[in-house]
Amino acid sequence: MEEEIKAEFLKSGFTLDEEQEILKKCHTFCQDYRLEPSDLVSSWEIYYLNRQLDESVVKDAEMDGFLGHLQNEQLGASAKKDPGLHMYSFKDVVMVLDAEDEDTKDVILGTPIDKYEKLQLDIYDSARKTNGNIYSSERKSKLVTPFGKRSNKFVVKFNIDNLPTIETANGIEEHYDLEDGIIKRVQPLKSSSLVVHQSGLEPGCRFMYDRIEDRFNAIENRIRKHAAALVASSLYEEPMDPSVASQRSMFAVGMICCDGEGHLNDKSILLQSSVEHSRGQRVRLELNKLSHFSVFPGQIVGIKGHNPSGHCLIASELVDSVPLSIAADADLPPTKKQALDEEIQATHLSSTPTETTMIIAAGPFTTTDNLLFEPLSELLAYATRNSPQLLILLGPFIDSEHPQIKKGTVDLSFDDIFQSEVLRMVQDYLEYMGPNAQLVMVPSIRDANHDFVFPQPAFDLDSLNVRLQITSLNNPGIFEADQVMIGCCTVDILKHLSGEEMSRHSMDGQPNDRLSRLASHILSQQSFYPLYPPAEGVPMDFSLASEVLHISSVPHLLILPSDIKYFVKVLPVGGTTEGEEEQMKRCVCINPGRLAKGEGGGTFVELKYQGSSDKMNASIISI
Repeated sequence: MEEEIKAEFLKSGFTLDEEQEILKKCHTFCQDYRLEPSDLVSSWEIYYLNRQLDESVVKDAEMDGFLGHLQNEQLGASAKKDPGLHMYSFKDVVMVLDAEDEDTKDVILGTPIDKYEKLQLDIYDSARKTNGNIYSSERKSKLVTPFGKRSNKFVVKFNIDNLPTIETANGIEEHYDLEDGIIKRVQPLKSSSLVVHQSGLEPGCRFMYDRIEDRFNAIENRIRKHAAALVASSLYEEPMDPSVASQRSMFAVGMICCDGEGHLNDKSILLQSSVEHSRGQRVRLELNKLSHFSVFPGQIVGIKGHNPSGHCLIASELVDSVPLSIAADADLPPTKKQALDEEIQATHLSSTPTETTMIIAAGPFTTTDNLLFEPLSELLAYATRNSPQLLILLGPFIDSEHPQIKKGTVDLSFDDIFQSEVLRMVQDYLEYMGPNAQLVMVPSIRDANHDFVFPQPAFDLDSLNVRLQITSLNNPGIFEADQVMIGCCTVDILKHLSGEEMSRHSMDGQPNDRLSRLASHILSQQSFYPLYPPAEGVPMDFSLASEVLHISSVPHLLILPSDIKYFVKVLPVGGTTEGEEEQMKRCVCINPGRLAKGEGGGTFVELKYQGSSDKMNASIISI
């Protein structure tokens, strides 16, 4: 083939500079993209004309640019050939960030949207990269009202009300009458009992010492546990080596990888299996026979298919989730597993659902034009009026992306700002509300006063002499409030998955809720951050990640703050068994949005939860 490629170049009047290297790369291009030598040279002519190259000499230095040109051609051809296939990119993330009508219709099920509410939706310019970090949320808008000049302070954007009470109308009325300056003190109904699920990640822990071996072991353990869980479900056979040529159907488990840099496309998907089954080798994966799928780098999947040549695994079925109860107990002995199941069942049968009220807000907590923390002050005033049992605040608190922090124009240290502004406000709130109020704080990798590492230890509040009512949580972290299990992660995994996902939708007319699909990946992969390699700007430490990122059981509430459009979604948990209760099959995923956006206010969530997604009242409120 290399001789044919050379002949085609010469026929078109081109000469080769470093002939051997160029022909070798062109040969690879033909194999990867299934091109004939004549097609390859035709593409080079287009590239040659577009780049306005002076000489008719094919140089090795132009091969990388030519490869990008071929990839763009393939993407265009794939889109025309298969309109249901989409490879998402950063531009799609921007589109979701700025989406107004499309995503708004899907934010909350069954919520009508009138014209006035549509006009009230905030429209922000697309997020821009800052210092190479794709998680920057500093977005300026022409339509943002400065925070101190707002006319409507608390507006209910959306509401889910499944509680059989008559308090809903009055509750919404209260959202509008907070401007009288008189705050009525109402004690919380009862104290909320908090139980933090410890992960061994302590404040001041050692990090930035992860090795290549730690990365390898983290990936290997994820593949091995996923394979064991699929086999334990009795629905799938023992995994085989997908790289071995065989005419018979086989079942394999591995991690989705991309062949080279850039985003996934239908020609660049690889499956990396475990050392146990294939010595960690990778094989090309073809998904053309699947009517629908959603894949991203780092996803652990089960594949049913065959590999007739030994070079490409042709998938006939893709399994991307397992029952989390099975996944958690796959390695337990049968007797211990049975005893544990009986204990869990007895606990759920004996426990009566109690109402838990909470307010959830994610930083930044101050606008970009000052460091006065006015949004946080008004949020605490709202919480004082509505008296939730639990207030959950998720970082960043001292945002490293804030203009004054980045420029270094503040006179105080970051720790001093955190103590004198943030902690002072929340301690005043707790002192006013009394001993029954509880507050949970979760840090962010954008916190300038905290360790820049992920997973991230909790704030060390013991040395700051703060109230016992403040619970500091790891990032990510899991805790229980009155038997309601809540998982939190402040790294914007939804936005990162949105830019790396590749999916094909079935053309049967069924609605495609992309935000729910992105959030469901967190549960199906049993990981707070299943993307590998991590997004640019995420300081992942694999020596800490294996235990902290793992989700061993389905939480009732999953809080994932994101720059993507705020939402409250009820997610069906895939892979659950038929004998489980309905409430065990659903997880409420919450993206409260950002409390401050540029110079204006953002959104937060107020939630009343009575043991299941069928008995809750959730409101997204703009501030």
